[in-house]
Amino acid sequence: MKALIIGSGIAGPAAAMALRKAGIDSVVYEAHPGGADHVGVFLTLGSNGIDALRTIDADAPAIAAGFPTPAIEMVSTTGKALGRVRTSRPDGDITSRTLKRADLYRAIRGEAVRRGIRIEHGKRLVDAQDTGDGVRAVFADGSEEYGDLLIGCDGIHSTVRGIIDPAAPAPSYSGLIGLGGYTRGVPVSTRTGSYQMMFGKRAFFGYVPAPDGEVWWFANLPRPAEPARGELEGIVSEQWRRELTELFAEDTGPAAALIRAAQVITPAGPMHALLTLPAWHRGRMIAIGDAAHAPSPTSGQGASLSIEDAVELAKALRDRPTIESAFAAYEALRRPRVERIVKQAARINNNKAAGPAGRIIRDLLMPLVLPRLANGEQSRQTYGHHIDWDTVQRA
Repeated sequence: MKALIIGSGIAGPAAAMALRKAGIDSVVYEAHPGGADHVGVFLTLGSNGIDALRTIDADAPAIAAGFPTPAIEMVSTTGKALGRVRTSRPDGDITSRTLKRADLYRAIRGEAVRRGIRIEHGKRLVDAQDTGDGVRAVFADGSEEYGDLLIGCDGIHSTVRGIIDPAAPAPSYSGLIGLGGYTRGVPVSTRTGSYQMMFGKRAFFGYVPAPDGEVWWFANLPRPAEPARGELEGIVSEQWRRELTELFAEDTGPAAALIRAAQVITPAGPMHALLTLPAWHRGRMIAIGDAAHAPSPTSGQGASLSIEDAVELAKALRDRPTIESAFAAYEALRRPRVERIVKQAARINNNKAAGPAGRIIRDLLMPLVLPRLANGEQSRQTYGHHIDWDTVQRA
């Protein structure tokens, strides 16, 4: 069996490695001429994502690229403690890590290449057809490739998703603009690797001190109307520095100082999510990761869910007698989990964009509600998820 994998971000190379473990060959096709080897935003790789990488013996490079971040302290605009959110599996065996997105790309892609997996760049998919006994993929350069199945790992703006279902919903705008930065020379009281996130008076802010003394931070700005294409790209770093410093000037904490002194401010972008997708697969084609269920960055689970998807799909293809039955079993297993996490992130986004009355209610209720939601069964289900690779599921 040969799989055609579209996209070499996080899900694509992870899927290729998992398929190889399952005894299935694959080739990864990437639209861009090179990799994502540039400084950019950072993310959290949850303990569940690390556990999934461990299942395919690919966790070491990703762990080495980041630093442990076991929890988040939530505060209000006045500095009032709203609660502590655990962001790692309860047994403490694996701790979530924070790392730059580009470093995670490099770690996963590099491990795949080291194992001899073929990744072809400059291959932008434009069409694909299920031929009945295989799949034909057509690329923008005029080339064609054939395989037994096609896996769409091409992100939130997926081409594969639209081929599977031309009526598929588009990602929805969350009402927030996201950007971040890196700052040295501004002291903070938070311990290395410990996040602090603040529901500010006019925007949301989070930061984490890295082991080398640099502080990594991000901001989410409420903006009800989605920016037009190209609008945010025209705003330079110094404009953002001025706007963000003003936005956080009335909030307690280091937000304004970190922004003012930042050596790097990353480009801004609208935050999107794909809440539910009616059709994940059709025939011999399937979408996984952000192509099928993109949570808002608020979830801290985008990368981890993509890696889980890759491993679970490979396991289903190993265990089931046909591609179609494997796809159906995979969806039945994955859909309840991922849609719960996606919807949870959407609810948190609403709190980030709360008005004056909503902020008062939120700050009163959160210390009561947060411990139960963030540190109870919901947290265990998210961060404690484990894939039992060795057990074969035939039924």
